[in-house]
Amino acid sequence: MIEARRPPSLVVVAGEPSGDFLGAAVVREIRSLRPDLEVFGLGGDELAAAGTELLSHVRDLSATGFFGVFLQVPRHNSIRRRLVEEVERRRPDAALFVDYPGFNIRVSGDLRAQGVPVAYYVAPKVWVWKTDDRPRFLASHVDRMLVLFRFEEAIWRAAGIPVTFVGHPARDLVRPAPDRAAFLSGVGLDPARPVLALLPGSRRPEVRRILPALLAAAEELVRREPSLQPLVALAASLDPGLLPPTLGGHPLRFAVGRTHEVLGAARLGLVACGTAALEAALLGTPCVVVYRVDPLTHRFGLARVKISRYALPNILAGRDVMPELIQEEMTPARIVEAALPLLAEGEPRRRMLEGFGELLGEIGPPGAAARAAAEVLQLIDSGRARRAFR
Repeated sequence: MIEARRPPSLVVVAGEPSGDFLGAAVVREIRSLRPDLEVFGLGGDELAAAGTELLSHVRDLSATGFFGVFLQVPRHNSIRRRLVEEVERRRPDAALFVDYPGFNIRVSGDLRAQGVPVAYYVAPKVWVWKTDDRPRFLASHVDRMLVLFRFEEAIWRAAGIPVTFVGHPARDLVRPAPDRAAFLSGVGLDPARPVLALLPGSRRPEVRRILPALLAAAEELVRREPSLQPLVALAASLDPGLLPPTLGGHPLRFAVGRTHEVLGAARLGLVACGTAALEAALLGTPCVVVYRVDPLTHRFGLARVKISRYALPNILAGRDVMPELIQEEMTPARIVEAALPLLAEGEPRRRMLEGFGELLGEIGPPGAAARAAAEVLQLIDSGRARRAFR
């Protein structure tokens, strides 16, 4: 039986703000080629703006740490069931999963069992862990793995999964404000004075753990360097009410959903470990990288990791390009100690900037979203071909 002609359709699953941002770029690329594409799934404001019908928002999936994830299991299961039911009802031509492996690995199996071709963008970081059987497990869940780093190709190819190195989307997505002075004036800062960027993370639990130390360090840095102006970059999914109204007797300025503009305008960044560290490197902004999880999560994870560095630029370079302050080391005093040499012109700042230049060869050329979109479009076409006859 020949199925009635219908528009191409795609289900997208992105469970956190970074995945929402990256997935939206891919959806926009696909829709530039197929304007009639219908998209639905899980995501945030970026995917919604790209034309995705959201069944659930990323804020409904937010959890960090072992116990945080455990407490969210009932809600995650409910969202998963609704998504699977919608996929069964709508029968999309393909699925795009973006990062968020704890949730996406399970759901990818559900959708593949329904015959939906699956692309996985931003592969699980199996290279972090001493033992990780996800490559073997995902061989039955994924039709195409789209990886950001060249060294990841061999990992997934060895598991029998077709893999494409598309490069890191940060090469295209990371851009400073086109007019630094206008941007800083717009958030209430003096463009003639240096800016200290504070990036406490994208999820509420990590912000609550990290922000107090960043604010205390910022206050001390301003005391020593009075011309410095702190500016907090808040993820679009976060409530500005998390921030105190003042810092050191002055209004605390912030910008929501404008991480790149904040980093690009800054003399120095105090940055929670994650993609922001790589973004800072691409923008040429020296950084101190920090992170803290709850003690039990850290103790559980420490015995399982095989990496000795946590900041992505440091992992890619195989050396300490940026200073890292993790767990107990993340104190205001240690942050200030690491930050002061990077504020001034001198050898520490020069060495860091030179290290940033070395990273470009490790993350591929511009055009990652377009290359990922081409791979997903192939799956959409193959899915439509299979569904054309029943």
